[in-house]
Amino acid sequence: MRNLLFTIRFNGAGFHGWQVQENAVTVQQTVQDAIESIIGARENIVGCSRTDSGVHANMYCFNMRTDSALECESFINAMNAKLPESIAVTGCREVPFEFHARYDCLAKQYIYRIYNSPVPDPFEVDRSLRYKYPLDEKFLDGQAKDYIGTYDYRAFSSAGSSVKDTVRTITHASVTREGDIVTFAVQGSGFLYNMVRIMTGTLLYISQGKIPPGTIKDIIASGERDRAGITAPPEGLYLNNVIYSV
Repeated sequence: MRNLLFTIRFNGAGFHGWQVQENAVTVQQTVQDAIESIIGARENIVGCSRTDSGVHANMYCFNMRTDSALECESFINAMNAKLPESIAVTGCREVPFEFHARYDCLAKQYIYRIYNSPVPDPFEVDRSLRYKYPLDEKFLDGQAKDYIGTYDYRAFSSAGSSVKDTVRTITHASVTREGDIVTFAVQGSGFLYNMVRIMTGTLLYISQGKIPPGTIKDIIASGERDRAGITAPPEGLYLNNVIYSV
């Protein structure tokens, strides 16, 4: 039996997230359907992360233990022929049998795309958050740097989350602009449920004057969700990079 690590990209607008759900189309189910049609077996696939409905991935990884002898390149070609165009397989390689796509992940990078213009762009619908008010990306970049460090990020987790260990390490946080697209990028050892979306919403609240600048570290220290900003909508969020040692 082999253990294969697959890398995919997907536009999440038409899916109810990654994980299989009853009565809902998900990325995991769609990928499993494609694999089953190729090898005749419904293999279990282990994703690197859960993603919510409407969230995208420039890079997503899953591993699959299988008895199939199909070569990796053939898997890539066959799956891309079976999958909808909203999902693309970009890589496949053999990894040690004990490898686990979620637990062996060293770090992840997310980006949040904001279409910052008073004029709508139909081609950005479901691919970014439209925000029509001016954003000062250099100012927000300075604010975002206060996310970097090892802290208890309970204040940036959805209320009601059952996760007990809310300490995470953030190694990078930045805000940049390219034309009308403002991008918040953050990398860390792991993330709490809705953490990146709440980080984004907090930066937007700071821009709006609803949260004073220079208070992100105070919000973190407070552990109080209601001191942080809104949970930004899912359509701007992308899992952008997944880092392993293998």
